Amino acid sequence: MTEIQRPGALYQQVAAAIREAILSGEFEPGAPLPSEAQLIERYKVSRPTVRNAVAALRAEGLIEVRHGKGSFVRSDGQPAVTIERRISHTRDGQFALPDGSVWDETEEPTPYRARSTKANGPLLGLGTEEDLFVCDRLLTDPASGTRAMHRTVTPLAVAADVPLLGESPGPPPTAAYAILTQAGHKLWWSETVRARMPLPDERTTLRLPDATPILHLARVTHGTDDRPLMLEEFRVGADRAELAYRITADKQPARRART
Repeated sequence: MTEIQRPGALYQQVAAAIREAILSGEFEPGAPLPSEAQLIERYKVSRPTVRNAVAALRAEGLIEVRHGKGSFVRSDGQPAVTIERRISHTRDGQFALPDGSVWDETEEPTPYRARSTKANGPLLGLGTEEDLFVCDRLLTDPASGTRAMHRTVTPLAVAADVPLLGESPGPPPTAAYAILTQAGHKLWWSETVRARMPLPDERTTLRLPDATPILHLARVTHGTDDRPLMLEEFRVGADRAELAYRITADKQPARRART
């Protein structure tokens, strides 16, 4: 048995001892944590101390609580789903995403009007408070149960030029690419990825464990004269997914001869 030595913040000492047991492999990833009674006996401390220690480890992301089942050591295994971020042309000239058939729409798409913000305005070449057409989708990977939030954001000025983009609900990305191409745009895309802690509604919707960041992808579709036409935001739990990209080398621009 490992008896905690005082003084100091007792729950922090207990948390440190449990953390060491997890990192050493004594408490294996995915396995249930010993019960409160077992931890009380092991460390010779009170129930509130054990609960505070477990809460601290939950905040660190080392432990997750599964409702109705108890506390478990967080798994450090491979992500449940690999998301290919390529865009391809089909033989009939349409657009396709490698993972397009994987995700199911969990709910009906939700279209609505909104205004540009300091976050999405610059990506679309807009200031703040400019009119947008937005469509939210909640997606699920049927194989793993992984949830993702997908949002398309289209400036109202673009939707006015290409009326099919403003249909309700907004078309899915590959359909939107086809519509923009038919309107005369030659498309290219830019994408950024960042990790951040989720907002409360994101944590609930994505069903994330404690202390779990999300991957937030922002893909901008550009058209003629590099004009930003549409923004896609994709959010998924960083513990559930990894991203895969196909990278090709661009040609270097020709150097201008000195005169």
